Amino acid sequence: MRQPNIIVILADDLGYGDIGCDGGRHIRTPNLDRMAAEGARLTDFYASANVCTPSRAGLMTGRYAIRSGLAHEVIQPADTTGLPLSEVTIPQALKPDYATALVGKWHLGHVAPHWPPTVYGFDRFYGLPYSHDMRPLSLYEGEGASVAQQDGKVDFARLTQRFFEQTAAFAEDNRDRPFFVLLALTAPHIPLVPNPDDLTGSPAGVYGEVVEEIDVNVGRLLERLKALGIDDDTLVIFTSDNGPWFEGSSGPFRDRKGGSAWDGGFRVPFIARQPGRIPAGLVASGLASNLDLLPTLLNFAGRPLPEIELDGRDISAMLTAGQGSPHDEILLFNNNDVAAVRTERWKLVARSYYRTYDIPLDQLPLLFDMPSDPGENYSVASLHPEVLADMRARIARARAKFDPIGKSFPRHVPPPSAADHPD
Repeated sequence: MRQPNIIVILADDLGYGDIGCDGGRHIRTPNLDRMAAEGARLTDFYASANVCTPSRAGLMTGRYAIRSGLAHEVIQPADTTGLPLSEVTIPQALKPDYATALVGKWHLGHVAPHWPPTVYGFDRFYGLPYSHDMRPLSLYEGEGASVAQQDGKVDFARLTQRFFEQTAAFAEDNRDRPFFVLLALTAPHIPLVPNPDDLTGSPAGVYGEVVEEIDVNVGRLLERLKALGIDDDTLVIFTSDNGPWFEGSSGPFRDRKGGSAWDGGFRVPFIARQPGRIPAGLVASGLASNLDLLPTLLNFAGRPLPEIELDGRDISAMLTAGQGSPHDEILLFNNNDVAAVRTERWKLVARSYYRTYDIPLDQLPLLFDMPSDPGENYSVASLHPEVLADMRARIARARAKFDPIGKSFPRHVPPPSAADHPD
C-alpha cells in the first residue's frame, strides 16, 4: 500500500456537541456525519489543552506543551516566544517523503526564529500568524523563506472558503506524490462572520452558519479528492483544538474552553476517513488525544518515530481494527498545572475555577465514573477509596515529573490588553 496523503482539518473552538454524529441537534452537518459513517469516529478523544497555543503545540509534536514552554495561556501579539526549534513536528518527521503545507492559523510564534511556519517543515504556508481576533492581523503566503505578507485587509467572511480552496489546490498540485496538509481553520472562533456566498439559514444562528459552512466545504473537499482520483489514497482527519468558547455545545460534558480540568474544554470531535483502510462506521470509545496524531500518522506513512520522548501513542489499530486504546491514562493540564487524570473508567479532577480563583482540589476528592456520569456531576470518591488512592498516586507521579519542567520555563505571556483577547 502506498504512503497515504494526509489532510488534518483542525477547527478552532468547535464543541463536541456541535456536529450531528456526536449528538448535535441544532447544527446541520451532513458531510461530517457522512464522513464519520464512511470512516471511524472516536468518542473519547481529547485535545491536549483547553486553549489554543498549548493544544496546537501538543498536536504538532506529540508532546505535552509543558515540555516546550508553551503550556501557560496563549501567545499574544506582543510576545516573541514560540515553539522551540528543537521540537520535532509532524511535517518534519514526514520528510523527505512528503510535500507539506500549513493552511490557516499558526499561533505557535510569529517572530523569528519561530517564524515563518516553514522553518518547522512546512513547504508552503497560507494563513494567519495567530487568532483572527488579535491585532495587527495580516494574511501571509509563500514557500520556504519566501513567505510574505499579503496586501489589503483580511476578508474574515471568506477565510474558511479560501483555506479549503488552498488545500484543494495543494492536493491537486501534489497528487502524484504523498502530501500532508494541516488545514487549521479560524472558525468557529469569534468574531463570527458568515460567508455571504455560503449562507445556509442555520437554525443555530450565526455560530451555526459558520459551522455549517465548514461542513459544506468538507463535502466539497472530499468530492475534489474523488475527482482527482486520490480519494482512496487520502487519510482525512477532522477534529478541534479545544472545546467551545462563548457559543457552541460541549455536548453532555461539563464546562467549556479554558475551564480548568472539566471535559467540556478538552473532549472534542474526532473523525478519520480513508476508504479501504479505515472501516466504515467504526466507533471506538478508547482514550485518545491529539498528542497521538504524530506517532499515528508516522505509522500510516511508514516513517520512523523521532528519537525523543513522546507523550502520544500510535492509535492506528483503534482506527483500522477497533482495538482498545494504547493509553493507560491521559493527563489534563490547566496552564502548567496537572489538573486531572483520566483512565478508561475514572477521572480525578484536581483543579477548578471559582470566580477569579484557580483552586487546587486535593482536599476535595472529585472522582467521577465517566461511563455512567460523563457530565462529571457526582463524585464517587467515598464509594471507591481504592480507586481514589490509585488516581491520587497517578496525579502525584505526573506532578513529580512535569512540575519541574514547567518551572524551568518563564511564563511567557504578558497580561492581555483590551484589544488582545485570549484564544
